[in-house]
Amino acid sequence: MLEILDQLPAGFLDTDARQLHQVLSGPTLIHLPGRRPEPLFVSTLLHGNETTGLSAIQTLLRNNADRELPRALSMFIGNVEAARYDRRRLQEQPDYNRIWTGNNGPEFEMAQQIVDAMRTKNVFASVDVHNNTGLNPHYSIVTHLEHRHLQLAAMFGRTVVYSTRPDTTNTFAMSELCPAVTLECGLPGQERGISHVLDYLDGCLHLAQVPETPVHAHDLDLFHSVAIVTVPDQFSFEYGPGDADIQLMAEPDQHNFRMLEAGSVFAHVRSDTDAHLHAWDEDGNDAAERFFSREADRIYTRLPVMPSMLTMDKAIVRMDCLCYLMEPLDWQALLAQGGDQQLA
Repeated sequence: MLEILDQLPAGFLDTDARQLHQVLSGPTLIHLPGRRPEPLFVSTLLHGNETTGLSAIQTLLRNNADRELPRALSMFIGNVEAARYDRRRLQEQPDYNRIWTGNNGPEFEMAQQIVDAMRTKNVFASVDVHNNTGLNPHYSIVTHLEHRHLQLAAMFGRTVVYSTRPDTTNTFAMSELCPAVTLECGLPGQERGISHVLDYLDGCLHLAQVPETPVHAHDLDLFHSVAIVTVPDQFSFEYGPGDADIQLMAEPDQHNFRMLEAGSVFAHVRSDTDAHLHAWDEDGNDAAERFFSREADRIYTRLPVMPSMLTMDKAIVRMDCLCYLMEPLDWQALLAQGGDQQLA
């Protein structure tokens, strides 16, 4: 199901995501040459409604149309069919950012084909570009606490999240080959996000190497993603007061990257139900009792936590999750331990 090209197809640079199916037959890996042969790998449209990466790549290539790229560039353009309908994924499809390890089927085989191709090309670095459906700052995600990964993340901005769950993401797989990051660039279509990614990718193409030296402590705000919060399928939910089993905060995305103290009200629930939330830890266990308590018709936080990716999009909550919970990492202590050891 994967098409592999060694040049840009006609019309690629001027076609928006919803029309891209007229240019590409489906998921496509495009290899372009550059002065340095080890390619920068960029993936975009793993979710069809997250278009900032595509727009940034198109602008980058238009800007370099009359000159050689400073480094080879390999681009994976993912869920073209979902992009046609401005959807994260179609109902019959898997999530294209959950196919990169530990699964079966044609999409998993495609992902392994891409990883194998980039290993053969001695990939230089990997950048996976995403958007959010709620209000979030621009930030990056790393799956390995190693200096080169953190240096690559720091190039995008000081807010960095260390996350090992889910372990089926593109960045998790590519991190085994090279420094790798996920970029979270706010809402799709915003010029600020496109220009931020454009500048970042241009900077990556001009790097001779990713530094192996430690990032200075004052250059990063580093957070550890410790749980994924989901709403059990059997319970209805809505935002603000109402009759649903679970009534979430009225404007939840206003709380992204803001610390919730222990004892904060996270949701209201109908008192005549056993409605609750799941919170899946890094080992895949439901650790809801660690993070939440229910008293009467309210769910409280047990610990100080910082949510990310809280969204007003109910379909995303059902399809993926309600949010992630994070804790600040003691960056000074991490450096004192060597800085390149993954946390237990």
